Amino acid sequence: MYQIDPPLPPKEVLPTMYDLKSEDPEEPGLPDEFHIYQPQFLRETFRPPTYSPDEVFVTSDLNLYYDSRHPLWYKRPDWYAVVGVSKLYEGKDLRLSYVVWQEGVNPFVVVELLSPGTEKEDLGQNLRVVDQPPTKWQVYEQILRVPYYIVFDRYTDTLRAFILQTDRYTEVNLAEPRL
Repeated sequence: MYQIDPPLPPKEVLPTMYDLKSEDPEEPGLPDEFHIYQPQFLRETFRPPTYSPDEVFVTSDLNLYYDSRHPLWYKRPDWYAVVGVSKLYEGKDLRLSYVVWQEGVNPFVVVELLSPGTEKEDLGQNLRVVDQPPTKWQVYEQILRVPYYIVFDRYTDTLRAFILQTDRYTEVNLAEPRL
């Protein structure tokens, strides 16, 4: 016998994508479609004029190991670029991670795409917990000294850029259409 399923409740009763969790609190910042498309766009458009394309490594969601005294500590930026290194590891292999002490070159720019689960850390609003790795902000600003740090909040359509001046990030006035 053929059974007919009861009709679904009206759309207004069911939760929408805005109502349902998209992030596991134990693993904040899980990628959504925006976190897939935006890094692709950055990869395709980042072209530093003084470097050949073979001397620019760009990546997204790839572990960035930064401290040889704590070799298991890493950050995982949404997107970052390193200039002056081969796109390929030792010129021949795709990278599984980026290890600063092995490469000898720090990232030139880091971009974080804000999400509710990572916003405070991305903006340097979390304090470091004793006996834990430093925050992203501390790593980018004080350890790696990344010259440019950019954050984008797609929910408010806000782009913020910071430039390393002396030993601290200073927010850049983005009145100009280019950075």
